[in-house]
Amino acid sequence: MEQSAIDALSTNKVASQKHLIDGNAIASSDGGTMDVISPIDGSKLTTIARGTAEDMDRAIASAREAFVDGRWKDQPPAARKRVMHKWADLIEQNALELAVLGARDNGTEIAMALKAEPMSAAATIRYYGEAIDKKYGEIAPTAKDVLGMVTQEPVGVVGAIIPWNFPLMIGTWKIGPALAVGNSVVLKPAETASLTLIRLAELALEAGLPQGVLNVVTGEGGVVGEALGLSMDVDVLAFTGSGATGRRLLEYSARSNLKRVYLELGGKSPHIVFNEADDLAHIAKAVAGGIFRNSGQVCVAGSRLLVQDDIKEDFVNAVVKATTQMTPGNPLQLETKIGAVNSSNQLQQNLQAVAIATEDGGNVVFGGKRCLADTGGFYMEPTIVDGVKVSDRLFQKEVFGPVLSVTSFKDEQEAIMLANSTDYGLASGVWTSNISRAHRMIKSIRAGVVHVNTYGGADVTVPLGGVGQSGNGSDKSLHAIEKYTNLKTAWIQL
Repeated sequence: MEQSAIDALSTNKVASQKHLIDGNAIASSDGGTMDVISPIDGSKLTTIARGTAEDMDRAIASAREAFVDGRWKDQPPAARKRVMHKWADLIEQNALELAVLGARDNGTEIAMALKAEPMSAAATIRYYGEAIDKKYGEIAPTAKDVLGMVTQEPVGVVGAIIPWNFPLMIGTWKIGPALAVGNSVVLKPAETASLTLIRLAELALEAGLPQGVLNVVTGEGGVVGEALGLSMDVDVLAFTGSGATGRRLLEYSARSNLKRVYLELGGKSPHIVFNEADDLAHIAKAVAGGIFRNSGQVCVAGSRLLVQDDIKEDFVNAVVKATTQMTPGNPLQLETKIGAVNSSNQLQQNLQAVAIATEDGGNVVFGGKRCLADTGGFYMEPTIVDGVKVSDRLFQKEVFGPVLSVTSFKDEQEAIMLANSTDYGLASGVWTSNISRAHRMIKSIRAGVVHVNTYGGADVTVPLGGVGQSGNGSDKSLHAIEKYTNLKTAWIQL
């Protein structure tokens, strides 16, 4: 990847975007649009359609028609597989264009964006495409005069609501398995990160996905998201985002057709460092990267540093030193380690969280302020707050920004208690050279993912799911397919 190629793409004019319904670009039914503000410099990048409930209903009807007539689900598995593989190829061929477009839209640093967005998306689509003809039904152990068969069938229409931090990666975690087994999908991107998902759907059509099988409706969650959630013709709803929105989606399900709702609601993930861990300087870099990359806008970000008390001072100093090497900057420059905060609103929420932390007695030992304000963009210093107590709001509440809390512990039991002392349970990290301790921590930490002597990087072969208020169900791996299928039993008297 060369900087000159990025620079050339970063000046391209982005056309106003419409919905993609039944394979066609469709304006909002009332003509409404929304400005897309780039977090890089605060300028208007383009517009997207401001969807209406009528637009969403039209997209759902298109998806239902495509499912009922079987234009996708009734294709042989090998045919669906070819389309998915071609789609993955097209994503890879357009990877730099997608990464630059995404960085201009949501502020992720380009070096991270290329790998985490289009390249990850391509790998996910290819993985589920390859799984299409590898999933088998079951034969039950029955009496000799009975044949019991269990098959998996597509549920029908899947609604997917995608967040703004990694729209391609998280979007394909839901789209990939849903489409692989023959469903139709209606996609609702975040208001502040819709552009790459529209382009992704266009590439799907180019790859041969039939019209109407994948539809994209942009707009406000309170309008088109609500219409999707309340629809009587959506069978499954998959969502990644805030707990408040997740609760509303569950209410919509109860008020409509009791559709299944799968939620990934973020976390407050502990990053635990024991005193016997090897190479503290290396661990400090991993801790800094685990919270400050993408300006902390990562659902599995290690936002709570729990460090054993006898190494705390030295280790916090090491984290500060590592953080000084991660200066925020223009996301479209390859050397940038921390990009922009997604929006002005999110920046203000981050700064407010720091103010609250100091009110609760926390000590800001690094950062804590807005930076690069003269660019017009939305940037924040990576921030480290020491002396955070378990009762403090910074310990308990997700910030979704570049803010790391530091709390010390005496022994393993206290580390476990602190790790499990929030309502969340998405991810965690443990650093130790004691293999027995590592296994005890894996069993004891209440989280969907436990990293040991690393943080992040788990690929599509393993599930990502939360417990507690981090949600339910799993993205990634073959287990994700289960969310988008129904089990059917055939009981045959021989």
